Amino acid sequence: MIIIKKYPNRRLYDTSKSQYVNLEDIKLLINERHEFRIVDSKTENDITKSILLQIISESETEEHQSLLTDALLKSLIRFYDSDMQVFVRQYLEQSLIQFIEQQDKMQGMMKNIVDNSPMALFNKMMEKNMAAWQYDKSRKK
Repeated sequence: MIIIKKYPNRRLYDTSKSQYVNLEDIKLLINERHEFRIVDSKTENDITKSILLQIISESETEEHQSLLTDALLKSLIRFYDSDMQVFVRQYLEQSLIQFIEQQDKMQGMMKNIVDNSPMALFNKMMEKNMAAWQYDKSRKK
């Protein structure tokens, strides 16, 4: 687990790499599915959620990157302080996990299709022939 410390000057420090990072670096950790925690350097309180919300907030300001519509946000706000809050949180989390798993499976299937296409097989055959030709050529010298 990577520990990132947030200092009073608002800088983030990755203790695993001994270097300062920014929100783009945190997004990269997320996209690469690294486990991390962000803690306040003075109190050692876990502030991961607030940094993640900051990343979402900044992403949402760019209309072309927005995932959260006004209607969706209003619906989410209605569930706060309701009896359904826990169920909605679990439902959303499990739904996203399943969506990501399905996406990964589809990408794996597409990669398999592309890797086993006639053109890909032809390329592999050509690479083997070229390697064999280069090997024979180097032995003759």
